[in-house]
Amino acid sequence: MPISVRPARVSDIDNVVDLCIADAERRQTIDPLLWKVGPTPREKIYPAIRTFMESENRTFHQALLLAESGEMVVGLAHTMILPVPPIYAGGSFGPPGLILEDCYVADEAPAGAYQALIEAAETDLVQAGAETLLGQSAAGRALEREYDKRGYEPLTLYLARSGLRQAEERANIRGAAEGDIDDIVSASAEHRHILDTLNRFWKPSSDADARFATWMRKCLTLADHDMFVCDSDGVFQGYAISQPATHMHIPLPHDISAVGKIDDYYHVDTADPAVLPDDAGGGADLLRAAEGALAARGNEAAFVVCPAAWTSKIALLEMAGYRKAFTWFKKS
Repeated sequence: MPISVRPARVSDIDNVVDLCIADAERRQTIDPLLWKVGPTPREKIYPAIRTFMESENRTFHQALLLAESGEMVVGLAHTMILPVPPIYAGGSFGPPGLILEDCYVADEAPAGAYQALIEAAETDLVQAGAETLLGQSAAGRALEREYDKRGYEPLTLYLARSGLRQAEERANIRGAAEGDIDDIVSASAEHRHILDTLNRFWKPSSDADARFATWMRKCLTLADHDMFVCDSDGVFQGYAISQPATHMHIPLPHDISAVGKIDDYYHVDTADPAVLPDDAGGGADLLRAAEGALAARGNEAAFVVCPAAWTSKIALLEMAGYRKAFTWFKKS
């Protein structure tokens, strides 16, 4: 039976909620801590989805698309025009469009349902102005294979681990302070340069340093952020920031209260993106401090954001027990 895809309507809310929960439960089987489903997912997500579907004044484009086979709803896709962090010049390539992780096809769906959903999602994003197409998928899902078939390549990896432990104090690691901002900004500029060489998607904006300095000063005041720096004999070597996970990366039905994120993380041990030195102890110490802070806050799992082409950082993370949890792909 042929598959058709259309925008979801408010009258479809029960189907949308059912599909979101089924999707989350399937994902939970991959990693019960990272993808833990909350105790009452329907009560949590129903009002949020209803508010979204009834809203007429969205700050950026988002859409929910339903796949149907005959009278039966068999799949869901969630799209959005992605706001680019202000330290990057992503706008110079046009606004990127993202197919989010909550793209789901029911077991009873006929063959071709994923293909139909992704094609419709791409059309929706292009019509909304997207010039770069991104897709997100948890590791091992059928969605990964569909992206590969359609010419998507890994852009960003999110590597995760569970069983976090508080870190022992290290002489080369300390909490960041106002006096470290200049060094952090300089290290971030090195980090951004490496990102730009790995993929032009991360082209820095012309005022990235000033914007990043403002954000770092803001982070110092945030009660749910922990900032660390690494120095050796007075030489600044890197920084890391641990913070709570958000539903930007983990779909709404999941309980993220015990999940943390390490996003801004750079150490000179990974300055060569291709090769990790044998004595990469400082980078490992910095990582342990950041995840230890998450453990001290009661987090059971954490993920670290890492470009897919940054081989040395991936090697460091894998040595620390991290494994690929989900990926953002870019259509070439």
